[in-house]
Amino acid sequence: MQIAYSSSSCLCYCHGTMDSMDETDGQPAVGVILAAGSGSRFRGSGSDADLRIHKLLCDFDGQPLYQWALDAVVAAGLEPWVVWGALGEQAPALDTSVTVLHNALWEKGMATSLQVAVAHARLVGVDSLVVGLADQPLIPASAWIAVARTTSTPIAVATYGGQRRNPVRLGSVVWDLLPLSGDQGARSVIEMRPELVTEVACVGNPADIDTREDLQLWSSSTNSSSTNPSTKPGRS
Repeated sequence: MQIAYSSSSCLCYCHGTMDSMDETDGQPAVGVILAAGSGSRFRGSGSDADLRIHKLLCDFDGQPLYQWALDAVVAAGLEPWVVWGALGEQAPALDTSVTVLHNALWEKGMATSLQVAVAHARLVGVDSLVVGLADQPLIPASAWIAVARTTSTPIAVATYGGQRRNPVRLGSVVWDLLPLSGDQGARSVIEMRPELVTEVACVGNPADIDTREDLQLWSSSTNSSSTNPSTKPGRS
């Protein structure tokens, strides 16, 4: 299905392999992958020929970069949604089980992609979203499961080595607090309303692939330890 749109924390722990999500009250949990950005830093670090290739379509350990996040969402038993944007008609066709959303306002920042997912969630009657990024290929299904299962507060955020990263669960009661534009996503709400947040300590690597150097650094052929948290600042 493809749809276009224009418009003091608690602490939980998740370790190892977890079973996939079960449906709650007949409604499957939703995993949203934000994949609308231009990837300008990645293109700027390549040769002239490379400038035409969006980072999400580049090979990462044998499959397109975006596929790793999508596989993790599916393995977690979440209903997969993907928000495309800058790729436009170059966005790859996905399995019919994936809800594909299009953000026409992607140039106004990641928050607009989150708003696209929220608008669709309201339309179809979903009351929470678990959100991550398409350029973080080393976050495992166990992190998505653990965050999705943490419902004691409206917001649950994965942490790695004590640092908040993705995925983030957002209950419907906080959707009106989310920014309409810009690149912060849910981070501003998480920082300003700590009483709404539960941290979920997860195993995995939240490194995002922003440059070709990142792609080489975190590929299995050059890095044997995929569970060390990245020291790069995160986006939520």
